[in-house]
Amino acid sequence: MSIIIRRVRHEDWARVKQIRLDSLRDPVAAIAFLETHEQAAARPDEFWQDRAARAAIGSAVAQFVAEDTDGRWLGAVSVVVERPGGPGALEGDVVRVEQAHIVGVYVRPEARGTGLAPDLIRAARDWSWSLAEPRIERVRLFVHEDNARAEALYVKVGFEPSGVALPVPGDASHREIELAVSRG
Repeated sequence: MSIIIRRVRHEDWARVKQIRLDSLRDPVAAIAFLETHEQAAARPDEFWQDRAARAAIGSAVAQFVAEDTDGRWLGAVSVVVERPGGPGALEGDVVRVEQAHIVGVYVRPEARGTGLAPDLIRAARDWSWSLAEPRIERVRLFVHEDNARAEALYVKVGFEPSGVALPVPGDASHREIELAVSRG
């Protein structure tokens, strides 16, 4: 099976919506997302159109998809640029340097274990390093403390625990663990 990793295009908005809804229905992936299927499904088409348009161009956010030769999307990942002094990802989060934050990592069940997830993460990381402005100093992501499989994947592609652990929104009994990689 031949797969390409590419950045979404603005006309992909319906597919951006569909893969997000699919990811939120997946019981294995549910621990990884802070949004519910019901919340995402209730958003109007204009939300998804804007989301795809912003992720398709510019240097503030990007979304990458893994597409097979039949045009089927097998996975997706997004990356958001965070500026010092700007809002962090979670309550108590502090952005101190120019950084990129990888979010929404998802691979369909039939493509798991194929190396697709590392390829998607590398695409997001490499895009971040390629930005001329801002010059990204580090790339990070958060993983739920009970998601050992995802954490092992992130460590495998070079991310390391930063020592930051923040409460899961709406569930202070659990933590989101930050993993990061700095520019070498």
